[in-house]
Amino acid sequence: MPNEIIVRLQSPEGTKRVSVPMAMTLYKFFQKVSEAVAIPVDQFKLFADRNKTKELRPTSKATLNSSKIKHGDMLYVTYQTSSYDGDADKPSVSTSSVVEDDVDQFIAKLDGKIYRERDDQLCHHGVNAKCVHCVPLEPYDERYLQEHDPPIKHLSFHSHIRKLTGGVDKGKFAFLENISLKIKPGCTEHAPWPGGICTKCQPSATTLNRQTYRHVDNLMFENPFMFNRFLDYWRKTGNQRIGFLYGKYEHHKDVPLGIKATVSAIYEPPQRSTVNSLELLPDHNAEAVEFVASKMGLRKVGWIFTDLVADDLTKGTVKHVRNMDAHFLSAEECIMAGELQNQNPSPCKLATEGTFGSKFVTCIVTGDATNQIHTEAYQVSNQCMALVRDNCLVPTRDAPELGYVRESTSEQYVPDVFYTEKDGYGNSSKSLARPLPVEFLLVDVTCGFPKDPMYTFNDTQTVKHFPVENRSELGELQDLGPLAQYMKQFSGEQFLEAMLDLHLLIYLATMQMLPIRDHMGPLLDALRNQDSELARAWSKSEQWATLEHFMAAQGPSPTSTIADAVASGGGVSQGTWTCSRCTYINTNSLKAVCEMCEGPKD
Repeated sequence: MPNEIIVRLQSPEGTKRVSVPMAMTLYKFFQKVSEAVAIPVDQFKLFADRNKTKELRPTSKATLNSSKIKHGDMLYVTYQTSSYDGDADKPSVSTSSVVEDDVDQFIAKLDGKIYRERDDQLCHHGVNAKCVHCVPLEPYDERYLQEHDPPIKHLSFHSHIRKLTGGVDKGKFAFLENISLKIKPGCTEHAPWPGGICTKCQPSATTLNRQTYRHVDNLMFENPFMFNRFLDYWRKTGNQRIGFLYGKYEHHKDVPLGIKATVSAIYEPPQRSTVNSLELLPDHNAEAVEFVASKMGLRKVGWIFTDLVADDLTKGTVKHVRNMDAHFLSAEECIMAGELQNQNPSPCKLATEGTFGSKFVTCIVTGDATNQIHTEAYQVSNQCMALVRDNCLVPTRDAPELGYVRESTSEQYVPDVFYTEKDGYGNSSKSLARPLPVEFLLVDVTCGFPKDPMYTFNDTQTVKHFPVENRSELGELQDLGPLAQYMKQFSGEQFLEAMLDLHLLIYLATMQMLPIRDHMGPLLDALRNQDSELARAWSKSEQWATLEHFMAAQGPSPTSTIADAVASGGGVSQGTWTCSRCTYINTNSLKAVCEMCEGPKD
């Protein structure tokens, strides 16, 4: 009788063979089977017969010989319902359940071919025929993209998809998978990290490549007036400013199968800013902002921040601080952009998780080579999104153009991350991403304004606008006084035009003294559809009538009243107090509640 025997294993994945000693215990034999079928021991069952009635148990008391398992025997492996999946943290999503964005659905239906006119010098065929000089090109044709004026540096995302799904198989086996740099959960063959790791659960090493496609090809602000209102904060204080861009994703016709993000408004969240830094604060109104924007048919498409240093105040020039010799986007800004892109993933039917990448855009207001204010737009690559999501990337202390991939610790395993660069002789060399030039993480996005300005809101200079939120340090308060002053500009027939201000709508949706948000649905529908009659009908509602009564009782703005009193040398009467809830100035200091909103006195 030979010392070793061959046992066949039949599983849903096929038949495999293992060579084992006859004296091997069933406990060790189960471990051998586990290696063969790549399933943990506690995740499968082993039977000696096809009908699966004689189950074997992993015990050290019995051997193969005592269990009557002979050379050439067939054993049957079945997986339990909770079978091990190395990507259990990334469940596959049914294609039919993924609802892509409207712009993706629209572009997916387009032909996408680049049609060319017949060349009289090169084409020697009839009018109805085609040759290599005039046949339509695919949207990912490299020569066309390079010869385009200006050259198209990156493929659009849908051109990238057409390239994947082209060919004979028509993309039958094409799929998109997000990178994971975490240890795969569910492996029970060893102790959790740092106690052990194996090839089944260990994330693969990653080489960073410059992304050849981009999810958004252009960022366009509807008009310069909205942009200037955002810049006014820097002009008045010298401090930097951050904002979120609200708008729509639309088809960009200048790039084959391209997408553009059209910005309609800029919302400025609570923040703490200085000349050199920006810090976002918790925003208790974030949900209300999303409510108003969605009702208006808008969504958050990106974020914007300033990096401006005055150069010559008499000429209005600024310093050129972002260039090839310094940096375009710092590592810290890349991490922030990656975090925001991870919060706003893009749905995709080809992705195993149902989402792939993001359309969220980063816009910077800074100085150009001529020392004028201009905008630059970027996205970070999908690889950068994975590094940020899995907490692998940190900034360096002294060099903003360099990031640093963490080293493995007892709390976190980090795989090796490399990047490849070429020297002056064209030789490629692979380097460990410690440190990492952030240029490998960036994707350029064109940015600008339309030739003919567009207006979703009343951003023209002919109107005195309602104050922007979170600018109290400038004396710009959103309260009933400024609201009353703002509404005086408009007649009853212009109610629709008066309400076309995102900052005003957010103020109405977040009012505490009058819960008006639950009744704003018809108003927002009227604004979205430009329905003047419906807007005027809403202006006759009980909620707006109550607000008008408050505005009439408020009188002049509390801010202007205090300023006038101080300017006249009289100061503010000691018998008054200002309500912290509605900013109404109460004339009776003995009252315990506000005369306007009945809020408690502080």
